Amino acid sequence: AFCRGRIVRVPKGPLIRVVGTEVAIPCSVSDYDGPSEQNFDWEFSRDTDFVRIVSTWDSTFTSEEYQKRVGRGDIKLRRSSNDAVELVIRNIQPADQGRYKCSTPSTDATVQGNYDAEVQVKVISDGLSVSGSKARSSASLRLSEGDSFKLRCSASTTSPEHTHLHVTWQGRSGSSWRDILSLTHEGKFQPGPGYEERYRSGDVRLDTGANDTYGLSVSQASSVDGGAYRCLVSEWVRGADGSWQKIQEKSVEIATVSIQRTDVVISTSNVSVTERDSLDLTCNITTDRSGIFQAEVMWYFSVSPDDTLSDAQLLLSMDHDSVVSDSTLISLSHVDRNSYRLLVRDVDVEDSGYYFCEAAIWVPLHNGSWHKVVERTSAPVSVVVTALEPDYDVFLNASKTPKFSDDPTELNCRITNVQDTEANIRFTVSWYYRQHLPGDDVVAEELLASMDADWTLVLGDRGRERIQNGEIIFSKKSADTFSLRIQWTSESDRGDYFCVISAWSRHRNNSWVKSKDVTSAPVNVFWATQDYTLTVEAVKLKPFFVAGHTFEMTCKVSSKNIKTPRYSVLITAEKPLTDQSNPNGTTRIISLSQDSVVRLEDWTDQTRVDGVVLEKVQENEFRYRMYQTQISDAGLYRCVVTAWSPGGGGMWREAVNGLSNPIQIDFQTSGPVFNVSVHSDSPTIYQGEVADLLCIITTEGMPLEPDDMSFDVSWFAVRSFALDREPILLASLDRRGIVTQSRRNGSSDLSVERISPLEFRLRVHGCEDHDFGNHYCVVTPWTRSATGVWQREPDIKAKPLFLSVKMDVLNAFKYPLLIGIGLATAIGLLSCLIGYCSSRWCCKKEVQETRRERRRLMSMEMD
Repeated sequence: AFCRGRIVRVPKGPLIRVVGTEVAIPCSVSDYDGPSEQNFDWEFSRDTDFVRIVSTWDSTFTSEEYQKRVGRGDIKLRRSSNDAVELVIRNIQPADQGRYKCSTPSTDATVQGNYDAEVQVKVISDGLSVSGSKARSSASLRLSEGDSFKLRCSASTTSPEHTHLHVTWQGRSGSSWRDILSLTHEGKFQPGPGYEERYRSGDVRLDTGANDTYGLSVSQASSVDGGAYRCLVSEWVRGADGSWQKIQEKSVEIATVSIQRTDVVISTSNVSVTERDSLDLTCNITTDRSGIFQAEVMWYFSVSPDDTLSDAQLLLSMDHDSVVSDSTLISLSHVDRNSYRLLVRDVDVEDSGYYFCEAAIWVPLHNGSWHKVVERTSAPVSVVVTALEPDYDVFLNASKTPKFSDDPTELNCRITNVQDTEANIRFTVSWYYRQHLPGDDVVAEELLASMDADWTLVLGDRGRERIQNGEIIFSKKSADTFSLRIQWTSESDRGDYFCVISAWSRHRNNSWVKSKDVTSAPVNVFWATQDYTLTVEAVKLKPFFVAGHTFEMTCKVSSKNIKTPRYSVLITAEKPLTDQSNPNGTTRIISLSQDSVVRLEDWTDQTRVDGVVLEKVQENEFRYRMYQTQISDAGLYRCVVTAWSPGGGGMWREAVNGLSNPIQIDFQTSGPVFNVSVHSDSPTIYQGEVADLLCIITTEGMPLEPDDMSFDVSWFAVRSFALDREPILLASLDRRGIVTQSRRNGSSDLSVERISPLEFRLRVHGCEDHDFGNHYCVVTPWTRSATGVWQREPDIKAKPLFLSVKMDVLNAFKYPLLIGIGLATAIGLLSCLIGYCSSRWCCKKEVQETRRERRRLMSMEMD
C-alpha cells in the first residue's frame, strides 16, 4: 500500500477463442512516469522461447515468421488510449495457440513495478451450427392484420469447452435489424426495445423444442411486424475471472413476413347538407381476410377534429353479433360484408361537426368464443349543416323627435316583408347608438340593450342607470314592432340610432339558436341649439354709508335661450389679504337656491347670525342686506348666479353660470392705528420657574378713551427654532374678560391677565422642556364709534419671541446625591455590625489542630 510502481495488465487467462474468428487481446499500463503516451511490445511463445510479433514504436521489431501477416494487416495493434492497446489477430488458427506477452519500455526515473504481463490463449474448433426451418413455405408469409405466425430455427454446438448459446430473434423493416426477443446465455428471456408490453401480455414468445429448435410466436400481428426475420446465435464461455465472453456469432435469415393492413374509411369527404334534411354516411372496412370474422362498428361525433374517443360523443354502435344500440333519429345498417351505413334524419345546425367510425375485427377461437384481433378508427369527416334562414327586412322610423332638450324621443323598429318563415322562428331586437361626428371620423357603436331568445333584456354599459331609473324604456308594441322611448332627451343623446332584428330557430332539444341578423338604416336624432346667455348686474342702493349702518345691494338677472329658467344666487366677498380669517381672499357669505332655500355659507360670526339677509324681490331680481357693518367687512361683493332649467323626472339641470360686477365697501376713517409687540424680562429660564410674557399694544394717530377700546388677545406658540410648524393656541382672553385655555399634556400651567388697558400678560407656571419655542400674540381691536356701535378692527400679529427652557443640573442632582450617600453609609455600617455580631456569638467554635507528620522527601535519583 505504501509502494508505487508501473503496472502492466492483460486479461486473466486462459482466453478461449474459436478458430477462424478475430481475437482482440487488450493490454494497459498504469502508475508510470514520463510521457503520457506509452509504447507496447507483443511477443508470442508456444513452448519456452518468445517470438516478437509487433511493436507500437519499433517498425523492425517484428520477427521474420510474422512479417507477412503483419504486412497484410492480419495482425495489428489498435490503440484505444494513451496507456492501452489491443493486439488484433484476424482468422486465428490453432497454430496461434500459446502464451502472449505484453511489454512496455521503461520511461520511469526508477525501476519499480512490473513491465510485462502474459496471458494464455486457447484456440478451439468451430462447433456452432445455425439453420432455419426446412419447410419452403415458411420463407415468405402473407398475413392479415391481427393474425398469428410462428418461426423456427435450430442452433447447436459441438465445442469441446463448456460454452452457452445466446439466441436472439431479430426483425428488419428498413435497413437496420431490431431485437425482438432473446434467450440469453444465462437462461433469461430479454425483450427488445418496444416489445416489453407485448412480451408481458404473451403476444410475443420464444419457445424451445426438441432437436435444439427455437421458435418465435407472434400474436395479434400489426403492420409494424412486417419485414424480414433472422435468428442470431452467439456462443459464450465463462472466463477465468468469472465474466462471460462472446467467442463467436452466427445468423440465418428465416422468413419474410408481409402484413395486409386493415383500414377503416368513410366513403365521402366533406359533406354539406341543409337543415331538416337527412345525413347519409358509409363506413367501409378494407381487409383481405378470407376466413370467418365479424365486425364491430361504432359511430362518433365531435366538434373538433382533434378530439379523442374519450372526448367524442358516441352516436350509435353495432357489436359483432349485429346488435344495434337504440336511437330515434339515427339508424345504422349493414349494407354488405364490409360496409356500414349511418343515417341521421332531420339534421339540425347543432349536428355540424366531425363524424368518424371505429371498427374492430373479431375472429372465432377453437373453443367457440370470439376474439378481437384488430381495431381501427377512420379519419374524421367534416359535416356542415346549413340553416334555413328566414327572409325579412327591417325598417326604423322616429314617431317622436325632440325640438328642445328634455323633449321625448320615440323610435319604432318594424319587421317587414317576412317570407319563408316557419312556426318555430322567433324575432328579437338589439338597439345601438353611434355618436354623430362631422367629417369622416369613425366612432364605434355602443350597445344600449338587447334581447335573448326568451325576450330577456340585457343592458349595455351606456345609459344603464337611466334605463334602470325608467328614463329609457324598451317595449314590444306588436309581434313585428319594437319600440325605444327616451323620456327626456339630453344633448348627450344626440346621434345615430339603429336596430338589429335577430331570427332564432328552435332545435330538436327545444333550444333556440340564432340563425340570422338584419340591421336597419340609422335614424339621426338632432335638434338645433343656441348657446345659453346669462347677464348679472349688481347695484348699490346707498351711495355712501359709515360703519354701523346697513349695506344693501340688488342683483338683476337676464337670460336667453333657456327654457323656463330658475336662478340660484350666491353672495361672495373678496377681503384684503391681511384678513387672517380668510387667507384665500374670497368668502362665501350666503346663498339662495332655485327653490328659494336660504343658507349661510362661510358666515361664522355668531354675534351677527342674523346680520345678513338674501331675498328674492322678483323672478329675476335679488336683494342682499348686511346690518351693522364692521370695518372688517370692507371688500368687494359680487353675486354669483346659476341658471337652472327643468330636467327629466322633475329634476333641475344646471344650464349656465354668471358673475356680477363688484360692489365695494370702503370705510373712510381717521381712527387710531394699533401696534403689538411681545416682551419678556427673562426669555431664558430654568425648568420649574415661571415665564412672564407681555403683549404690549401701542396706538398712533387720534387718541381714544380707554372705555372706547377693547381687545381680544390670543397667545400662540410654534414649537421649533424656525417658524416651520403649525402654531398652537395656548390661551385667549376676549374683550369681555373670558379666558379660554387649550388642552395641555404636561404639568405646567398657564394664566392670562390684563395688567393695564394696553398690556396683557401670559404666565407659564412650572416650565418644562416642551414649553420652549416662538411665542406671539394676536390682538383684535374693537373701537366704539360716535353712534355707540362697536367696530371690529383687523387682527394684528406681534413679532414672535423665542422662549428657551434650561435644566438646573445642581438642583436636579443635589437631593439624589445626598440621599444616595446617606443610604450607602447606613447600609455599610449595618453590614459591619451584622458581620461583627455573627463572628462574635453565632459562628464561633473550637478548632483542634491536627498533628502533622514530618517526613523527608525522597531524593530525585531514587524515583
